[in-house]
Amino acid sequence: MASSTRNEGTRRTGGSRSSGGSRRTSGGERRSSGGERRSSRADYDMYDEDYRSSSSGRRSSSSSRRDSGSARVRSSSASGSRRGQSRRKKEKQKKRIILFTVEILALVVLALVLWAVGKQDAVQHITINESQIVENMNDGVEENETMQGYRNIALFGVDARDDDLKKGNRSDTIMIASINQDTDEVKLISVYRDTYLNLSNDTYNKCNAAYAAGGPEQAILMLNMNLDLNITEYISINFNGLIELVNALGGVQINVEQAEIEHLNNYQKSMFSTESQVVLSDDYTPVTQAGLQTLDGMQATAYCRIRATAGDDFRRAERQRTVLLACLDKAKSASFSQLESALDSVLPHVATNLDTAEILSVLQEVSNYSVTATDGFPFEDSRTTGTLGSKGSCVIPVDLESNVIKLHNFLFEQEEYTPSEQVKSYSAKISSDTGY
Repeated sequence: MASSTRNEGTRRTGGSRSSGGSRRTSGGERRSSGGERRSSRADYDMYDEDYRSSSSGRRSSSSSRRDSGSARVRSSSASGSRRGQSRRKKEKQKKRIILFTVEILALVVLALVLWAVGKQDAVQHITINESQIVENMNDGVEENETMQGYRNIALFGVDARDDDLKKGNRSDTIMIASINQDTDEVKLISVYRDTYLNLSNDTYNKCNAAYAAGGPEQAILMLNMNLDLNITEYISINFNGLIELVNALGGVQINVEQAEIEHLNNYQKSMFSTESQVVLSDDYTPVTQAGLQTLDGMQATAYCRIRATAGDDFRRAERQRTVLLACLDKAKSASFSQLESALDSVLPHVATNLDTAEILSVLQEVSNYSVTATDGFPFEDSRTTGTLGSKGSCVIPVDLESNVIKLHNFLFEQEEYTPSEQVKSYSAKISSDTGY
């Protein structure tokens, strides 16, 4: 776009020079034939000379009358010429101002995009075998025309105190952001971390074990296989990243309930002092009262981890979505310097497989995105909890097949969705293992 604009500007400039040259040549031709038409500058010189002559005294009457008459003719001709030229000049100036403004805006947008892309050096790029992921998609997923209009990105909040976001860490948070590419509407769905699912290798356990076993690649495979999805992109962030992000944004507004205060403060202490010689911060500020208030990074991260109140892990996932939406709202009203500070702070704690072109495509549309709905999987009316031997307390989909139908209706508005044969077999296995 910038190249096109520059070429356009070159053509405009060249055309102007050519036109001006043509006018001067024409004027020269007219002057040689009768001297009746002068250049714009000559007209102004004539006016100045006439003014000086009249103030210093009159010449002889006959000469004066001839000069006066000649001057009036020239003055009248020059005045009409100047008015016409003035109008044309103003129109050209207006066009130049508009085009110049467009060019400046284009340069500003380009500078912002290049600035953001330049920050990629700070991001961990954990590569995944995308061809392997595509090959293992369930039957019918790639051919699903409705899903082709959406971009689905996996979001993982990793339980790691350092910046190693590879396998070996359980995903404390699992979300799917589904972007409708026609409307820029975004829907968020949390997949409860204790949900009993196929880990993509015919081993059944809590689904957050997939990230620990095989990093983001296995976690994506797990989501695609159990949910009939086509995810190939992911973003992972650890505790430090969320703390830094919230602090850089100046905190987020959260309505803290009385029952949450004790647990919120205990999680802050846990992150601060009980990890083996790992310190996220040298201080923390306890929350002392309930109600709507601004939470700092430590407080907001601790709030995301609460699971001991009514609602257990379901309420915990809801809190995580609440903090994410609060960050988005704060970012919309943040200054450029705040956004730059936030980006600088959070990117060292982020891993992704998005490349430059993909980041650019998201950045170009991000201001248009609006989150229109959020929920959790399995859905409230189709889940239960139970202890499954050594696997402990799990969230059990009742059953997986019906939950996948509801998921596709929620994300893609497919009311008549039919799950794949793979999902049907996983659903039967889960029912056999759990009795539901």
